[in-house]
Parts: sequence; C-alpha cells; structure tokens
Amino acid sequence: MQSIQLSILAAFVLLTAACRKGDQIVPPVVTPVDTVAINGYLGFYLLNEGNMGSNKSTLDYYDYTTGKYNENIYATVNPNVVKELGDVGNDIRIYGGKLYAVINVSNKVEVMDALTSKRIGQINIPNCRYLAFANGKAYVSSYAGPVEIDPNAPIGFVAEVDTTTLQITRKVIVGYQPEEMAVAGNKLYVANSGGYRVPDYDRTVSVIDLSTFKEIKKIDVAINLHHVKPDRHGDLYVTSRGDYYSVQPSLHIIDTKTDLVKKSFHLASSNLWVHNDTAFIYGTAFSYDTHTWKISYNMLDVKTETLLPGSFINDGTDKNIKMPYGVAVHPVTGDIFVTDARDYVSPGTLYCFDKKGKKKWSVTTGDIPAHFAFLPVP
Repeated sequence: MQSIQLSILAAFVLLTAACRKGDQIVPPVVTPVDTVAINGYLGFYLLNEGNMGSNKSTLDYYDYTTGKYNENIYATVNPNVVKELGDVGNDIRIYGGKLYAVINVSNKVEVMDALTSKRIGQINIPNCRYLAFANGKAYVSSYAGPVEIDPNAPIGFVAEVDTTTLQITRKVIVGYQPEEMAVAGNKLYVANSGGYRVPDYDRTVSVIDLSTFKEIKKIDVAINLHHVKPDRHGDLYVTSRGDYYSVQPSLHIIDTKTDLVKKSFHLASSNLWVHNDTAFIYGTAFSYDTHTWKISYNMLDVKTETLLPGSFINDGTDKNIKMPYGVAVHPVTGDIFVTDARDYVSPGTLYCFDKKGKKKWSVTTGDIPAHFAFLPVP
C-alpha cells in the first residue's frame, strides 16, 4: 500500500480525507531529538506524502548539527509559493546541490536548493512518480494519464531533464504505470506496475539505453512491480505487490550483466533500503480475501543473496508501529529509520534505531511520512 492511489483499499481511505482549510502558513515545529553530530552529513530530509486530495504534502528536516527535528519547513522558507508543496509527495532525492521532490498529483517536480530548501523552480510532468540521476540528467517516471483506475489507462513514459536548465530534453515510452527506477552502467531500469489497469497488471522492467534514450528490452519479472534498488555487486532488487488476492507479494533479483532474473523470494517487500551488503526490508501485505495485514521486518544479505534470521527491530518497538511506510539507513552510522503512517490522515511517527535494532528516539512527522534524502556536507 505504498502507492496510495494504486490500491483500491487506499482509494477508500483517501475519500475520507478532508480538504485543506484556509491559507494561513503553519509554522514549523522544532523538536530537540539528539545531540550527536555525524561526520560527512548535515542532516536528512523526510518527505511526507499527505493524503491525496488534501494538498498536505510537507517537508521535514533533521539537523545533525543541532540535534533538532524541524517539521514542515517548506512553507516558511518559501512563503510566496501558492498551495505550498502540493498534493502527494512521492519521491525525494539530492543531486548536484539541488533537492528534487516529486509531487505526484500536482503533476510536478519541485526543485530546491539542497542546503536551504529554497525553491529554485519546478518541472511539469503529469502524474510523475520517481526520480533517478546520471551524467547531469534527471529521469522522472510518469503514468502519463490522470489518477484513476482505468483498464484503458495510457502507457507510461520516462522524461529526461537537464539538471542545469530544468528543461525536458527527451522522453521514452516504457510500460504501464512506471514506478521506481535505477541506473546501472549506461542503462536505466524502470519497474512497470500496470496498477491502473487492474487486473491486467504489467509485469516487466523496461531497460533504457541512456545514450540513445530508447527502450532496448523488457525483462519479464512479476505482476504489479514497484521498487528497484541497486546493490554494489551489479544486481537490482525489484519488488512485486502481487494482486492482493491469490498472487502474493515477492522480491526478485536482476543481474544487470545478463538482464535476467537470477533469484526470487516469496517475501512481502513493501519497500527496502540497501546499506553496504544488507537489504533492510519491511513488508505490509494486505489480503482482500481475509481483510487482514501481515507486517514483517526482514534483512537480506545481498552478497550471498540469502535471508538473514530475525528482524531488524529487536526491542519490541515494532508492536507500536501501526503501519510502516518508509525505511532508510544512515550511510555512516548504520542507524535505521522507519516511519509509521498510522491512519494515513493524521501526523505520523519517525523512529530511529541503532544498527542493532534498538530504539534511539522517535518524533512526530507530517501526514504519511515516506521518503528520505540524506544531505551530505558540500
């Protein structure tokens, strides 16, 4: 249920969301959290999705230099931007000193200065989803059509954007409702979901040659694909959400040397973060047959391609997390971050665990906290 608008269940939840009232800027909430400075990183951004239709996507920032968590900073830094950040934040990345935030239903990518979060401009792309970067270019996946379940929903595309001018330079058609992407060598891999065309899901990963910007092949993987994460051994980890009925969620490894699926796991993988040789995976598997959730926190050794025993949360805090929705691992400390979206319409919670899975701290976030970007020292 990571892409709210793709799930029929989530659609029901979203219909209950109240519209945003008034134009008053809500000042940021600053919470002292920790006092430990981290070499090499100034802090991290957390993009809160906000419930669809409520125009409540917000940006939080944790400052390692002060140990303070700053909630909802965008409006204060950019008071003249109409409607603030926008509707449904779907991805956030830092590249070349700029902070890029995909605002899905607002059909744009917001571009900010990475150090200050001051707005630089925006890139207009319909129903945009995820970001990837290479060689001074940004790549943005797009559903290409309106936000709606439709058996005739259009095929998607990926836009190439010059990161200096913020202009779209090329486009390439991929599969239906393309999601997350990853660059390996001179190739861009795009997970196609087909989520709007339920039950006729797409099941492919498009492979794009970055020189020609043409699709050179499709890799058959599994239905309803979502995330694509690279490791440092030339493999990609691709998640499938299944169909929420008889086809269970799964995780698949693609060898980028052969562009073939080399291994698969029958494992709920709602999202994952690869740190060194470990993939940290949380699963929130929902069944329409039983109307129940199964939540898990797994680790996988990407070097040996084997699941590790136990959970990456080891102190019982997982019992307090109602709906895990985001995961990240600090590049230096190995601290593990997990977000809780709770009921999807009220503020969420960010948990920080040490590398042994013991809770260090937690803090209140915006609605539906989801996507992380660590800010390196320039």
